[in-house]
Amino acid sequence: MIPDIVAAIVIGLLALSVVFAVIRIWKGPTPGNAAAAGDLIFFAFIGLVAVLGLMLSITAVMDVILIAALLGFLSVLSLARLIQGGKR
Repeated sequence: MIPDIVAAIVIGLLALSVVFAVIRIWKGPTPGNAAAAGDLIFFAFIGLVAVLGLMLSITAVMDVILIAALLGFLSVLSLARLIQGGKR
């Protein structure tokens, strides 16, 4: 269990990072910028789930976070390959 003030600060910082990522998606000149910002939003959501899991003392949250992080990593790899045109 974490203190409520720490959770509030972390949630606020995650929300701020999502705001900056949305701005990057909106103003990004390349598809790579939008992909990186989308990845940041995804991992900020994972961070939010982790903080809420710690606040509510839910032990199964770590398994969900691990699976989501692996899926996010694989999606970034496939998106990078798509942006490069299928080249290795």
